[in-house]
Amino acid sequence: DARQYTVPKEQYLEAIRNGETPDVDGYKGHLRECYVVAAPDADKAKIENEIKTMENYFVGYETVVNFISQEELNRDHKGIPHGGFVLRSGESTDGTRHVVEYSLKLDSNPEFTGSALVAYARGIYRLAKHGGTGCYTVFDIPPAWISTHSAEELRAHSL
Repeated sequence: DARQYTVPKEQYLEAIRNGETPDVDGYKGHLRECYVVAAPDADKAKIENEIKTMENYFVGYETVVNFISQEELNRDHKGIPHGGFVLRSGESTDGTRHVVEYSLKLDSNPEFTGSALVAYARGIYRLAKHGGTGCYTVFDIPPAWISTHSAEELRAHSL
């Protein structure tokens, strides 16, 4: 049994929050932290090496493998949580900087994903009622169309 977290490195989050634009990519900007329950007779060095050398997933990342008990995994890492940050910085005029930050903290990534799929199905249904056909992305669907609330409720309680 195991869990893996991709954790942003704090120095890059802070730099972006301070309006800087560090030269960083996904590999350099994140730590992959693994929590693994190994069988009592397992070769932990081999397991760690297999994790760190897994192509298209761990190779290129700074990766830490922690071996823990099943009880600790169940207590501290149960479920399928997910979270993260999206940061965007820029300038509107020379020297006038802006930073937008979104964060996400989910107890259950699959449950949230299912809810998002249902919400966008609702949006596509509303798009079709307005005559829309073809291929669309989440950027093309108005936020009000994914909500179960009326436009009046959204204006009264969400603005």
